Amino acid sequence: MGVATVVRKALTVASVLALGAAGSLVSSGPAYAGATGTAVIGSFSYDLHGAGVKVPVGCFLTHSIEGSGKRISSELAGVDCFGLAVTFSKFCNWRIDFGYADTENRIYKTSRGVTHTECKGDPLRRAGARTLPHYGKACARFYVNGRLRATQCHFITK
Repeated sequence: MGVATVVRKALTVASVLALGAAGSLVSSGPAYAGATGTAVIGSFSYDLHGAGVKVPVGCFLTHSIEGSGKRISSELAGVDCFGLAVTFSKFCNWRIDFGYADTENRIYKTSRGVTHTECKGDPLRRAGARTLPHYGKACARFYVNGRLRATQCHFITK
């Protein structure tokens, strides 16, 4: 089993546990040693070369961060779908950005992901280690066809 498969399965399990434990569809938490949060990607439609594409309910953006204080050792975000959405969801022209804001909610850095022109049911992006200059929050933002579809954030505190 490859590393990507293990990571994807861990994200799926974390998504289900986060949803069940939190009792809500959006969660976030401090990144003392690590945190995983999930945000709903609502149903939407978009145009792809003249053809309508509909994404049904049942997909989630999961964002995981590891580290301590302002030091992030790893960060990843991906999309997982459940139920019928697994079969019918393909995301074309997608990208995942990582953004960082200070405690006043001022965005000071955005790590823009590559726009992937292929259609994929399970987008995933990883970021390497970094040290943030400020406490605040770290967010993953999922875009499809140039439009923001979901955001999930973690607070970075002392």
